[in-house]
Amino acid sequence: MKFLRLALAVAVFSAALFIALPGTWNIASAETPTPDATAPDFAGATQWLNSPPLSMSALRGKVVLVEFWTRECINCLHVLPHTKALYDSYAGDGLVVVGVHTPEYDEERDVTSLRQAIRTLGIRYPVAMDNDNRIWNAYGNRYWPAIYLIDRDGHVVYRHVGEGDYDQMEARVRQLLGKA
Repeated sequence: MKFLRLALAVAVFSAALFIALPGTWNIASAETPTPDATAPDFAGATQWLNSPPLSMSALRGKVVLVEFWTRECINCLHVLPHTKALYDSYAGDGLVVVGVHTPEYDEERDVTSLRQAIRTLGIRYPVAMDNDNRIWNAYGNRYWPAIYLIDRDGHVVYRHVGEGDYDQMEARVRQLLGKA
């Protein structure tokens, strides 16, 4: 009898959460940000790996994919092969991929461990270490992983949170590069 009461309580609580917090049970989403949303700069990066420091003004004229990730996030690790594939396929056509490593846990702030993870994961594109969450906050980001596409004029034109929608993301990259 005690087990049935517990099971019923868990079911009721779960249903209440589902009703009270619509849309939060599945945060994966893609959206088009407000028109003319200018992409924030990378000011505040505590360190750059695989590249000297980059700025959005220096990247004007390029299509930029900004990916917020952290090395211990399983969802980030699931998205990583797709980000690397976009980089491999389109870097020669003008796509710039910038990983923004914003730690969730204290141990993720260690630059030596991040360098090792980048090496182990085979990441060849620039990575901004965002230990103070300044880039994260500038973008108003709230989730790992999150991908932002920025057009040649420096406007955020697409955002995707979570895993999935890889074909749609590639189609947007191709469109921005004039390869659609």
